Amino acid sequence: MNQATISIGPVLAVVLAGLVLVAAVAAALGRLGAPWAVVTASVRAVAQLALVSLLITAVLRSWWSTAGFILLMVLVAAATSARRISTLRLGWPALLPIVAGAGVAGVVVVAAGTVPATEIAVLPIAGILIGGAMTATSLSGRRALDELRDRRGEYEAALALGFLPRDAALEVCRPTAGQALMPALDQTRTVGLVTLPGAFVGVLLGGGSAAQAGATQLLVLVGLLAAEAIAAAVMLELVASGLVGRSPR
Repeated sequence: MNQATISIGPVLAVVLAGLVLVAAVAAALGRLGAPWAVVTASVRAVAQLALVSLLITAVLRSWWSTAGFILLMVLVAAATSARRISTLRLGWPALLPIVAGAGVAGVVVVAAGTVPATEIAVLPIAGILIGGAMTATSLSGRRALDELRDRRGEYEAALALGFLPRDAALEVCRPTAGQALMPALDQTRTVGLVTLPGAFVGVLLGGGSAAQAGATQLLVLVGLLAAEAIAAAVMLELVASGLVGRSPR
C-alpha cells in the first residue's frame, strides 16, 4: 500500500466519529445552532461519498454517463442554493448563475488543454467549479436580499430620486453581494502560506511532484475565482431585476 494514502479501517471510523463529536459539542457550547445539524451533515457526507465511490467507476465508463452525473450535480447545487436563498422558484433563478459560472470556467480550462479531455479528469474539475459557483450563488443571493429588506428606506429614496428599480436595487445590495467572493479570495491569497488545499494534497498523495501539485492547485483556485465571480454577478443581476425574491412566510 502507498504510504501516502489514508488507511481505511476501524481507526479511521473512530477518528471521524470523534471529530464529529468534537464539532457537535463545540457548536452546542458556542450556541452556533443545532448540534444535530453537524451530525446529520456528517452522516449524509458518509452515505453520499460511499454511494459515489460505488458509482464512480460505472459513471466514468462513457461520456454519456459522465455528462449525466455532472447534470445531476448541477441540479442538486441549484436546489441547494434555492433553499439557502429562499427564492420563490426552485428552477432557473438558482440554476442560471451556477451554469454560467461553472460552465464558462470549465470550458476555458478544458478547451485550453490544461486538463485532459477525459472523463476521469473533467468530472472532478466540474464538481469543484459547480461547488464554488453554488456557494457564490447562495451567498450573493442571500446578502443581496437581506440588504434590500434591511435598507428598504434607502431603496425607496433612490426611487424617489428617479432611479430605475434595477439601478436602485444595485446601489443598495451590490457592496454586500460582492462579499460572496471573500472566501475564494482569502483562500487564493493565503494558499501555501496558511493552507495546502485539496487539489495540491491530492496530487501529492497520488504520487505527483510538488510542481505538478502547485500547478494543479493554481488552476483550481483561479478557475474557482472565475466561476464564483460570474455566478455572483449573475445572481446579483437577477435580484436587482426582481427575478429572485423571498418566499412568502
